[in-house]
Amino acid sequence: MTLVLRNVRPWGGDAADVTLDGGVIAAVGPATSEGAAPAGSAPGSSAVVEGRGRILLPSFSDVHVHLDSTRLGLPFRPHTGAPGVWNMMLNDRANWRGAEASVAERATMTLGAMIERGTTRVRSYAQVDVDAGLERFEGVLAAREAHRDRADVAVIAFPQAGLLREAGSAEVLEEALRMGADVVGGIDPCALDRDPVRHLDIVFGLAGKYNLPVDIHLHEPGQLGLFSAQLILERTKALGMQGLVTISHGYGLADLPAGQLQELIDEMGALDVSMATIAPAGAPLPLQQLAAAGVRVGLGQDGQRDYWSPYGNADMLDRTWQLAFTSKFRADELIEHCVAVATVGGSSVIDPQAPRVASVADRPGLAVGDAAELVLVEGDTVTAAVMDRLPGRTVIHRGRVVAEGLQLV
Repeated sequence: MTLVLRNVRPWGGDAADVTLDGGVIAAVGPATSEGAAPAGSAPGSSAVVEGRGRILLPSFSDVHVHLDSTRLGLPFRPHTGAPGVWNMMLNDRANWRGAEASVAERATMTLGAMIERGTTRVRSYAQVDVDAGLERFEGVLAAREAHRDRADVAVIAFPQAGLLREAGSAEVLEEALRMGADVVGGIDPCALDRDPVRHLDIVFGLAGKYNLPVDIHLHEPGQLGLFSAQLILERTKALGMQGLVTISHGYGLADLPAGQLQELIDEMGALDVSMATIAPAGAPLPLQQLAAAGVRVGLGQDGQRDYWSPYGNADMLDRTWQLAFTSKFRADELIEHCVAVATVGGSSVIDPQAPRVASVADRPGLAVGDAAELVLVEGDTVTAAVMDRLPGRTVIHRGRVVAEGLQLV
């Protein structure tokens, strides 16, 4: 049976009826009135969702989330981490086993809350190190299995503690890959492991051995961050991994001199290296330059009320507001571009063959033949929906309603 979304406004445009069939958008036609049979349908051949004039968007794609560390739904605790990646990691290590619920329970609850709010495509990290072993990785796998019919989840085996500081780290990472991780993770080759050549040898070597993409956290500042990024790009080119490498965060890149930044962005576009951001405070990613160079950019929630940070609430529409705010955007076109980044942009980071955002004015993802990964949101315009972030949402995965009004179906 097909599913018809009646009286919806794709990307906030004119009202339409959108027909879903076989997990894709099968037709887009004029809107019919509530209670009438959808155009061209036989009685009983189609289920109908009443859009009530809501805005139809591609569903959200959270491409940078740590489901293994979430504390959403648990009692609030004060932040105890000291500054710095290593110190924050040690604080997490000292506390995560004492949480009031298991990793699997916490990850499953948070993933469900994300789906309820409109996310159906996820790329989650799972920390693998000599302390956690595979326990946190297995917890994220359990959450993925619990919601296998509601969202697509790719899992990154992530060496949060580095690969060289503790003996056995690389071996634990490889064991996670043997168990079915979807992406090989890396982190701060210079600042954390202090040996970028060995670090990248391991990360890219495992990626080649298991035929997997790479996602590297890059917190490093300024010229150090540029140096690591250039090394990553060199590896990408030398190994023919165009389209298979993501740089996450890239905090220091926006502080680079204009010429260096543009040169780096142009090379990322040429090598099809994508970026994932969490819309941090401080210098934001230059979204307009990245779009102009054809760089795929996605958005994520990062840790959510965990031992690293008290922020995060499972709502990618809220994080889209943050992306627009930290980017200092006011024009509707640019705020809508943030929505495109949070939806289709992220899906293209996960799958480089998926539709891409071609410019700040491009609004892909709702044409005939596109995947039926969709969310209905309330708002006069797309920008208004970002500003108000109202609860009246309908979430669709593979052409089927999986959440309604912030409740799983």
